[in-house]
Amino acid sequence: MNRHADTGRLALWTTVIAVFATLAYVGRFTAGEGPDEPLYLWSSAVAGAIQFAIFLLLVLLIARGRPLRDYLALRRPTSWGRAAAIALGVVVLVWLAGVLTQPFADPGEEQNLIPEGWDPSRAEPFAANFLVVALLAPVVEELLFRGLGYTLLEPLGRWPAIALTAVGFALAHGLVEGLPLLVLFGAGLAYMRSRVASVVPGIVVHMAFNTVVLLAAVDFFRAGGSS
Repeated sequence: MNRHADTGRLALWTTVIAVFATLAYVGRFTAGEGPDEPLYLWSSAVAGAIQFAIFLLLVLLIARGRPLRDYLALRRPTSWGRAAAIALGVVVLVWLAGVLTQPFADPGEEQNLIPEGWDPSRAEPFAANFLVVALLAPVVEELLFRGLGYTLLEPLGRWPAIALTAVGFALAHGLVEGLPLLVLFGAGLAYMRSRVASVVPGIVVHMAFNTVVLLAAVDFFRAGGSS
């Protein structure tokens, strides 16, 4: 393995995360309140798709010249059973942490992403944003952090790689109140990746988590998805 090349790739990856995290926090503290109910806006879906397309392009550029199956851990997990057990533990821990921190912090309100409720008259832009948040975002974020990032940091050891990718994942979201939960979620997914040598289970868990959070937040289940 060319250690100098990997050092350079790690520097590029770190720079990308630092730049996006800085932009996220600068935007949060200087731009004021964003648009109301962005998940019901077509512009949010377009902006989100562009953002994650840029992330994916950067992942591919940094990993260029390496076998993507190995470098991004896009392979069958060594054990689906172990992945399922870890996934259950991650979800339960994040849920418990959310319950315990609810009196002191409201990450959903801070992010200003969740609508007040389900509005069937704006189902089309919501569906477009749903695809971005629940499907595109998990794939790209897992490849960026638990795929490429973990591979580049793994020579430092399992736990440093887990911790650093989790912190980078959390900071890239630009949140303050939600930072501890994002670190915990990112660490759990990174631990799962380290135990099963694959990002695929993490993508599945991330998709499922985002899907349930979005649909529950807009009372979609109670509304029956219609009225």
